[in-house]
Amino acid sequence: MKYNFYAGPAILPKEVMKEAAEAVVEFKGMGFSLLEISHRSKEFIAVMDEACALVKELLHVPDDYEVLFLGGGASLQFAMAPMNLLDESMKAAYTDTGTWASKAIKDGKLYGKVDVIASSKDANYSYIPKGYDIDLSYRYLHVTSNNTIFGTQYKSFPETTVPLVCDMSSDIFSRTIDVSKFDLIYAGAQKNMGPAGTTLVIVKKSALGKVSRPIPAMMDYLNHIEAGSMYNTPPVFPVFVSMLTLRWIKENGGVSAIQKKNEEKADALYNEIERNPYFYTPTALEDRSNMNVCFLLHNKEKEKQFLDACKIAGCAGLEGHRSVGGFRASIYNAMTLEGVNVLIDVMKDFEKLNG
Repeated sequence: MKYNFYAGPAILPKEVMKEAAEAVVEFKGMGFSLLEISHRSKEFIAVMDEACALVKELLHVPDDYEVLFLGGGASLQFAMAPMNLLDESMKAAYTDTGTWASKAIKDGKLYGKVDVIASSKDANYSYIPKGYDIDLSYRYLHVTSNNTIFGTQYKSFPETTVPLVCDMSSDIFSRTIDVSKFDLIYAGAQKNMGPAGTTLVIVKKSALGKVSRPIPAMMDYLNHIEAGSMYNTPPVFPVFVSMLTLRWIKENGGVSAIQKKNEEKADALYNEIERNPYFYTPTALEDRSNMNVCFLLHNKEKEKQFLDACKIAGCAGLEGHRSVGGFRASIYNAMTLEGVNVLIDVMKDFEKLNG
């Protein structure tokens, strides 16, 4: 048995993989693969419609928001969001909580004034900054909900009347959220939603159309809204697999039920890290991610020994990001408690072997 702890592209439910594989061979009795049918066909339009409807249902998206499936990954949204929301005469606030947040800041500065109002860079991004002032004149406040590289997560979002923009790439659909608090949410699919290749965007319609700059057609949310995510040929297969994954979430009790399972998995793994004298995590207790558990060995010389033991047990993808080292267990929605417990057993055996 193999257990996929990779940070992304990440584990998907087995049921989803099976149905997706079948569709690659033949889709809906059409005699053609999903990969070769027209995106304008009634069969694929039904896929797109269901995917958008499931997003709205699972996240309780208010009626005054639009749901889009776009290409380009969340990294394109670093530029697309400020291009659509931030005029040169406006200013926006960003929090710097890790690598992806810093990339969003860099692109935001191309389209208006950007203030970094809080940062945890001083402690190698090991915590989520709190207690900062948010000037009400800001066009929006951009935050990154979960930080895959450093293992931190916003447990609650800033309370402010300033519109929120959030990169939720690595924890979308892992916990309940109040969409009405945000003007814009974007998320790459390749963590909890589907394979790499599509990006979910949830945008408040009234937030758009307020900048004076000309926006390239492919970068304008309004064009994609008008075309129903089909302004150009959409990423057909990633959208289909995302739809299947959203069905799976619904069939398994919805986001609230998934959240309980994620909390159980994370608690079990963090408890072992705390108990086991050979391991530790530098992440602040109150900010520990339920998606990406980052931890280290007190004795770095034994890292290979531990990774070899993980490999023998069928646990793959546990190497930490190259910028921080150590270990990272990504325990997204499709990771089972069984898989987490196998990793915990490896940690316990490691303790016995070296004790």
